[in-house]
Amino acid sequence: MKSTRNFILALAMIMVSGFSFSQTKLLRFPDIHGDEVVFCYAGDIWKASTSGGLATRLTAHPGQEIFPKFSPDGNWIAFTGQYDGDEQVYVIPAKGGTPKQLTYYPASGPLPPRWGYDNQVYGWSNDGKSVLFRSVRDANGGSVETGLYTVNVEGGLPIKLAMPTSGAGDFSPDGGKMVYSPKFRDFRHWKRYEGGWAQNLFIIDLNSLETKPVSHTKRTERDPMWFGDKIYFVSDRTGTLNLFKFDPGSGSVDQITQSTDWDIRWPSADNKNRIVYEFAGELKVIDVSNNQITDISIEVPDDGLSMRPSRYSAKRNIEDWSLSPKGNRALFVARGDVFTTPIEKGSTRNLTNTSGIHERGATWSPDGTTIAFISDKSGEDQIFTIDQLGKGEPKAISDPLKEAFFGLKWSPDGKYIAFSAAKGNLYLLNVKTKSLKVADRSLFGSIGDFTWSPNSDYIAYSKNNTSRFASIHIYSVAESKARQVTSDYFEESEPVWDPNGDYLYYFSNRQFAPQISTLEWNFATNKMTGIFGMALRPGLPNPFAPESDEVEIEKGEEGSDDDKKKGSSSETGKKIEFQGLMDRVFKVPVEASNYNNLLAVEGKVLYQEGGPFFYGRGSGVESELKYYDFKARKENTVTKGLGSYNTSFDGKKIMIAERGKYYLANISPNVKDKKMISTSGLMVDRIPAEEWENIFWEVWRRYRDYFYVENMHGYDWKAIGDQYASLLPHVAHRSGLNYVISEMISELNAGHAYIIGGDFEIPERPRVALPGAMFELDPKSGKYRIAKIFKGENEEGKYRSPLTEVGVDANVGDYVLAVDGEELNGND
Repeated sequence: MKSTRNFILALAMIMVSGFSFSQTKLLRFPDIHGDEVVFCYAGDIWKASTSGGLATRLTAHPGQEIFPKFSPDGNWIAFTGQYDGDEQVYVIPAKGGTPKQLTYYPASGPLPPRWGYDNQVYGWSNDGKSVLFRSVRDANGGSVETGLYTVNVEGGLPIKLAMPTSGAGDFSPDGGKMVYSPKFRDFRHWKRYEGGWAQNLFIIDLNSLETKPVSHTKRTERDPMWFGDKIYFVSDRTGTLNLFKFDPGSGSVDQITQSTDWDIRWPSADNKNRIVYEFAGELKVIDVSNNQITDISIEVPDDGLSMRPSRYSAKRNIEDWSLSPKGNRALFVARGDVFTTPIEKGSTRNLTNTSGIHERGATWSPDGTTIAFISDKSGEDQIFTIDQLGKGEPKAISDPLKEAFFGLKWSPDGKYIAFSAAKGNLYLLNVKTKSLKVADRSLFGSIGDFTWSPNSDYIAYSKNNTSRFASIHIYSVAESKARQVTSDYFEESEPVWDPNGDYLYYFSNRQFAPQISTLEWNFATNKMTGIFGMALRPGLPNPFAPESDEVEIEKGEEGSDDDKKKGSSSETGKKIEFQGLMDRVFKVPVEASNYNNLLAVEGKVLYQEGGPFFYGRGSGVESELKYYDFKARKENTVTKGLGSYNTSFDGKKIMIAERGKYYLANISPNVKDKKMISTSGLMVDRIPAEEWENIFWEVWRRYRDYFYVENMHGYDWKAIGDQYASLLPHVAHRSGLNYVISEMISELNAGHAYIIGGDFEIPERPRVALPGAMFELDPKSGKYRIAKIFKGENEEGKYRSPLTEVGVDANVGDYVLAVDGEELNGND
């Protein structure tokens, strides 16, 4: 009996240890009321005791529910939710229940992470009747000049507070004042910022609009909380975001927390004596009456829906694509895996199938047997090859290189692979011996447009000079020597060889016919690029010399066959005659325009023509694939509306990307025989946790390799990477990964260092038309009225209100309106 009892006790202990408590991290946007805290985790809202323990889920929607805030009486929680696809203000009972929507104006977004979210909930009015939130709705299409609003929980239109622009804010205890930040940059990836957008706090009297500063420094003051006679906020004036206390009466400032490693994030007060905040992914509570800090150890029993491994279609994640040497199959790199797909018959092959490894830059060997690609399997970029049928395992043919590289290109004889690296080196890898050497180096940017000669003896490319203009260079493999072959005075790029190796074609910006601004007498250049070529040996004719009808001479009457062949490069291995090369330059007879993506095939040069560059919008000009026919001396259009194209190795087929679809076609005018290449078989076995870790470290490496100064602004980048990598095991949603990465890169104290994208399950955003007017509630009549009509319009007559003002009704003080000239009555 005793032994049985001991066995049961031992079994119970095993069961308890098997279900032991585990601290969950990446708990975000917390709030506190009484003995409960509410927070966001993995895109949902959860609630837990201030003593810690298991959390209770309050929302479980595919979109994100964020920024939860308790009502003053603790009975309700307001939050920002994505239930109908965009971000709106909702409330739910604190014990859980059906969300009630309070705002309906269409939200701007989805916004880049650095811009935050529209309709962001900040709290409540003191009487608990209204929810305080920040909105983009009056920002004239922007995202940073936002305003604070209140919306009644019983319904009605939001009311804008008196401040013209505002980020975070909190009411004074009597409700007559507010502490707020006129600027909003809470999500910017830039710690210790000291520029013009540094946030300062002010106290504003909501009646007189008198303002007073709150403890300004050259850095950030944010997240204001006003309770009692003190104002609390966080500031990174000490290097890390810490909690401070401000006395409006005396103007004194006291530092409350002393963190030197992790920031105090998203603090929120109970308006009595406690503040909850996020610290290193966990929650802490500070009692401001004695500055006592208490850790809250919380376990979130999440079902890990966003972490669930799944079979996933990667057809929307294509990053590289090309054709096999003869155009029989297509090569795709999608979501980090390497695929080949048939043009018509057969199955798609996933050659790598590695969720936690990023394979990229795949390229087919000229003989069609092998595919080379870049992999970060070792933790650094490395070149691998694999049999094109997928037989066997990938084989490393290079050592890991502690530098990002790209653009693998086989030599036509299959002996070498050339590639370019982040620091400007152009490398040459011997496929058989695995030896690596530097062919050339650019001191100003990378070398990206290199291309092999048909006989594998040379590589042509453009490289920036000290003038910062790019010039064409040619590297000789036999001599291990690079030569500049065009001048320093024009921007030249994208050299390509003709199939026989007789000529080299390239783009050159030489057309200067500037446009004039209609606003000021300023110049803007457009359609500068022409197509040029050079004969690589003396005696080669200009393909576009003036034509002349002449007498045909019978063979043998004038010179021998050997004389006629003189200058021809049909003999393999013929060397380039660099002497006098610039004297043998000619122009392809097409008008200068906005060209890119130059290629040469037998008897033709292909190129894309697009519109000019505009800052903030597209050009409105469809990209066209064109070619110039040497024999007919005529320009032809192959297709319009394409994104890009490439050719098979033999130059007989082209692959075209158009609006997310891929086609195989012949090179012909107005091609109509396109065959769509199916991407439905691009399936990956996705394990989110493995992908997230790989993404994190790849971002870390890219900043290491591409940051503009090698000392990383003096920070220990490895230590920073390790610090934030400690949070990776706790990421349960893509928003959590983006947050961890953004916090990491923020440590570099650099601007325009952003992260965007990722898998977010959000319902389709609603498409809403607006009337071109702002409405408000008339307190006298209890009816809505027009507060403002937007009369402006753009040059095409769009975005104009359909409403027109006829007059003013003196009884109500309202506009009398007409639609299309017909006056509206009270029933409209």
